[in-house]
Amino acid sequence: MTDEVADPAQERLRRWRLVLGGGRADGVGRALSAQDAAMDGALTALYGKEDGRRGAKDRSAGLGASAPAVARWLGDIRTYFPSSVVQVMQRDAIDRLGLASLLLEPEMLEAVEADVHLVGTLLSLNKAMPETTRETARAVVRKVVEDLEKRLATRTRATLTGALDRSARIARPRHHDIDWNRTIAANLKHYLPEYRTIVPERLIGYGRAAQSVKKEVVLCIDQSGSMAASVVYASVFGAVLASMRSIRTRLVVFDTAVVDLTDQLDDPVDVLFGTQLGGGTDINRALAYCQSQITRPAETVVVLISDLYEGGIRDEMLKRVAAMKASGVQFAALLALSDEGAPAYDREHAAALAALGAPAFACTPDLFPEVMAAAIEKRPLPIPEAG
Repeated sequence: MTDEVADPAQERLRRWRLVLGGGRADGVGRALSAQDAAMDGALTALYGKEDGRRGAKDRSAGLGASAPAVARWLGDIRTYFPSSVVQVMQRDAIDRLGLASLLLEPEMLEAVEADVHLVGTLLSLNKAMPETTRETARAVVRKVVEDLEKRLATRTRATLTGALDRSARIARPRHHDIDWNRTIAANLKHYLPEYRTIVPERLIGYGRAAQSVKKEVVLCIDQSGSMAASVVYASVFGAVLASMRSIRTRLVVFDTAVVDLTDQLDDPVDVLFGTQLGGGTDINRALAYCQSQITRPAETVVVLISDLYEGGIRDEMLKRVAAMKASGVQFAALLALSDEGAPAYDREHAAALAALGAPAFACTPDLFPEVMAAAIEKRPLPIPEAG
């Protein structure tokens, strides 16, 4: 058995046997071990149902709407596959077999592998969720949020703290506020070799507003159904930004209505359960609200996170963006804030924003701190290359 598994040719046959699913169609003539057979059963339960064009009669989806069967299947796939594969299979089960309603049962939620996509599904079911399930759902969401905060918070704070310090440097600092490294670099041409010293004709220093609000950030988040992962990440980042005393953060979510969730930013789980995924989109109305909250435009960064499918007044939306930028606001348009790559989006609106000097692009969570740092320092945004 050991030799057989180690044999590359036999391993290829084994893998083809698992892919093809067995029966008369597999054509490899190789039997599966007990564990491989169980793995094959788990795959068949999800992916075995074929469409009419193939006409396969011996394979069919085996989960149905039975909660016990699904719970056993969830346990099986966690046994046989790594976590990243389990998350993909769970997502496919929800999409292919209509299992979303089963997530309203606490026992089911306790069996699943929690990730950003599962959180998005739970949020879409929020209004239909019975009280018996709500606390379990919150616990699942909290676990994902805490994991994301551990991954993202430290680097975000460090990156933005550096950007805030650099943006606050002043030209006439007091002695104890001088940034000596930058001052020396700026005055190297005034080096006097005979005295082995530099004459600092221009002093560069740090601002003295370490405890005051230096920048204001407005996160304006489209909560249409396609933006679920972006809503999750944006809520976590919003909580991280709100924890920084030198940044005043406002978080606004919208569909055809606008909801300000700023007062819940101390707990991103509360923010997420305050959203309502789905519905239409009125970007113009959302930006109108955000614009009304800006008191220091030259020190404000507005981040619109949306696929730009506008259901409101397109020309008014663009006029608002142009007006904000003219007043000194730093404006960034993110088509997505997730690890999924560029989503479907309205290319005409993206091009119109780019023409206003507000390029729209998809942003990963790892890139987001750099985007914010660039906006705070009023330098070009680090737009990822297409493709």
